[in-house]
Amino acid sequence: LMVREPLINVELQSHTDSRGRSTSHMSLSQRRAQSVVDYLVNKGISRSRLIARGYGETRLTNNCRDGVDCTAGQHAQNRRTAFRVISR
Repeated sequence: LMVREPLINVELQSHTDSRGRSTSHMSLSQRRAQSVVDYLVNKGISRSRLIARGYGETRLTNNCRDGVDCTAGQHAQNRRTAFRVISR
């Protein structure tokens, strides 16, 4: 899509689950988002069209917060990277 549409700019939003220390989640999610940016740049997309944002555990998709018993699958739903078109 980004090759076909050279005016599209994208924010890569990476997230973690709530297990472990929240302080490390922000840096982990930022590194995860940056890895996607690096991959896309390696595929020929200009870095100036991409923004990496790590949100850690601040935007969970379900109720798997600290102190809540969840399955491994439920935690996995929160570990993701989403693409948001920010301009066209």
